[in-house]
Amino acid sequence: MIGSAAIDAAPPTGPVPTPSRRERERRCVVTGAVEPRDGLVRFVVGPDGAIVPDIDERLPGRGIWVEAKRDVLDKAVAKNAFARAAGAKVAVPADLAERVASLLAARVIAQVAMARRAGAALAGFEKVQAALREGRAALLLEARDCGADAPRRIAGALGARPVLRTLAGFELASAFGRDVVVHVAIAPGRFAETIERECRRLAGFRPDAAGATDTELDRR
Repeated sequence: MIGSAAIDAAPPTGPVPTPSRRERERRCVVTGAVEPRDGLVRFVVGPDGAIVPDIDERLPGRGIWVEAKRDVLDKAVAKNAFARAAGAKVAVPADLAERVASLLAARVIAQVAMARRAGAALAGFEKVQAALREGRAALLLEARDCGADAPRRIAGALGARPVLRTLAGFELASAFGRDVVVHVAIAPGRFAETIERECRRLAGFRPDAAGATDTELDRR
């Protein structure tokens, strides 16, 4: 059964240090704005001098941070911001934005798959609707390529929960081992927080992706 207990079944051992504000924020090399890391993408210079997206923020080297928006990344490339930040000549892949979008999508799919295995995510209209009505869902993932009727069918049970439309039906389905999935409910807890954060980063590279509430759905 979907629920927060499954998410919090294995809490970390020992005290978990709270990151300082400085640790949580980085400066975008394009806009110059200091923003929370959750809204940025980290890049590093690889051994061959090429710019590499570091979606998981684990690669060695000095991080170069860019706001998680396709147009901002395009400006970084056009204005040679990566070379200036690195202080050296770098090679920027022509498909850098597409690589970032693909990596972010893969990250979201992996999180949804982990949530499913933990009993914190479920798919299927009836199951999702029941989870929403019974308060067992913190957010709803909806296929960005679903038909016009799909949002209206679920709107009555949605309440004020966010709807995230960043993944296509086949991408959502891949997390469940199915052919197509339209709706996914995510239980309250750490998975919901992580998935919402990563979906919003991905939305910056998929201009037609959006988040909405039932009120916005009713206006369609």
